[in-house]
Amino acid sequence: MIRWREILAALANDTLGDAEREAVLARAAVRLAADRGEAGHRPTIEEVMTLAREELAVTIDTGQARAALDTWEHADG
Repeated sequence: MIRWREILAALANDTLGDAEREAVLARAAVRLAADRGEAGHRPTIEEVMTLAREELAVTIDTGQARAALDTWEHADG
């Protein structure tokens, strides 16, 4: 389940650099996409980027999405 406090904290935390903030939000987008998909579905890079843009109001690139997916696969997926 998404930790909304983590997302809100990342958006509000002025001490985080842009890259750190985007990494937290990219990981959140991966978790959201995974939770919404069917069991065993691996979110795509495009799904992660779209979700981040449309629901978290952050633009991440393919590298950030891929890194977040890799982290998710090794930890949660």
